[in-house]
Amino acid sequence: MTVQSAVHSHIDITDALARLYIFLAQSMDRCVSEVARINYLEADVESHLASTKATVLDMLAVNQVVQAKVQQECDRVHSLIMTSLEDGVEKAFALDALKAERVVLKHKTMALSDLLAVFRAA
Repeated sequence: MTVQSAVHSHIDITDALARLYIFLAQSMDRCVSEVARINYLEADVESHLASTKATVLDMLAVNQVVQAKVQQECDRVHSLIMTSLEDGVEKAFALDALKAERVVLKHKTMALSDLLAVFRAA
């Protein structure tokens, strides 16, 4: 792998991870905000999320540890989303956990965005 192709590979992976976190955040936002439910159509968000997740996991196949972490994060968020949509005692806890996860995703997305800008400027 040449240096130039490695740089493009890093850019592609960083860009895909940032997109994944954006779509995960949009899915979470739909659970806690009426405005987000209107602005982010469920079918569109789910479609983009599924295809981006598949792309990211494929890109991360070279590192099973990181791939597993991303898969676990997606599974955790999906589980919280599903719980937040149900009625019952767990709904309030799931919504609180979703809000906390959303903060984490915001920070990860900002860091990836900055890294992507540096990669593209190089």
